[in-house]
Amino acid sequence: MITAIFVLTLMGLILGYLLGLAAKYFHVEADPIIEEISELMPGTHCGQCGFAGCGQAAEAIASGETEVTCCPPGGKQLAETLADKLGITINLDDIANEPLYANINSSECTGCTRCYKVCPTDAIVGANKQIHAVINAACTGCGACKTACPENCIDMLPEPIVLETWHWPKPIAA
Repeated sequence: MITAIFVLTLMGLILGYLLGLAAKYFHVEADPIIEEISELMPGTHCGQCGFAGCGQAAEAIASGETEVTCCPPGGKQLAETLADKLGITINLDDIANEPLYANINSSECTGCTRCYKVCPTDAIVGANKQIHAVINAACTGCGACKTACPENCIDMLPEPIVLETWHWPKPIAA
């Protein structure tokens, strides 16, 4: 028994050391701009941009294959930040000023579960034949639930203003 523990421990240490060496010698340097863009992306991998995840979208933005406005969950703020980082000018007229979140009208919800089956971030909670609710902190505003709902009881609304989300408005320059 002691011999088996010793052999497995020794084998784990040797293989771990070899993996560390392999990671060091076979390390591939990534483009730093892609890494910076990936860190700015929301990281929800919702697919609204047409890519499989935020990493692929960051690569496409860095290479110029797609616009910086391709990420709906990021909204205007992400588009402006990416445009500043890349040094390009963009038209922000098509983008909503604030992110939209799903809101389920509980009086019309029948609990069919189609909405939470398509939600990429599991922001909708509920059970079969029960009223569902949306967790705004997890909702990316992709609208997949709205298109999947047969009852049309889901609306895309701006985040409700509560004490935690309210900000003092900036004064208007005269």
